[in-house]
Amino acid sequence: MSQAKVEQYKKDKANRKKIMAKEKAKRIAGRTCAWVILLAIVGWAGYTGYEYYEANQPKKTIYTDVSAISDYLSGLEQTAE
Repeated sequence: MSQAKVEQYKKDKANRKKIMAKEKAKRIAGRTCAWVILLAIVGWAGYTGYEYYEANQPKKTIYTDVSAISDYLSGLEQTAE
């Protein structure tokens, strides 16, 4: 081994715990980012699918009998004259 390689080995050995801690932190950060991105994609797909499903459902129609209100209003108009 050359002297430069020996010096590099000694330097790496002295800082091995720091180097391994940095690598572990990078690995955890990478996994966390991947999970966040995956959850965002799945959430977006689910929301879009639900909106599509709701848009294709038949519309609910409500019918009411407003003849009583019409009669009342026409009665008010007649008494006002």
